[in-house]
Amino acid sequence: MKKLILSTAILLGSLSIQAENASLTSPAVNSVKYQDDYKEVDAVPAAIKKSLDEAYPGVKLEKAYVNSKKEYKIEISVRGEKSIVYTDAAGNILKK
Repeated sequence: MKKLILSTAILLGSLSIQAENASLTSPAVNSVKYQDDYKEVDAVPAAIKKSLDEAYPGVKLEKAYVNSKKEYKIEISVRGEKSIVYTDAAGNILKK
């Protein structure tokens, strides 16, 4: 009976050590989710249009979106090449 209890204790001890080592050596996976809280709008402020015209000659606004911080996500095309630009309400182009 002592051997059975001792064997069980050793077995359980070795399993917990292996489980601990496995959790320490497995690579950590960081998952980041971005929440896209932009809502589509029909028009953008004139300052944004002027800023985009100056920065991208021949720009065509395809779609525009705004978030709660009044930051705009604008889908544009310049000479057939599509791109996304982020601006604030004053027309300043933001880096994202």
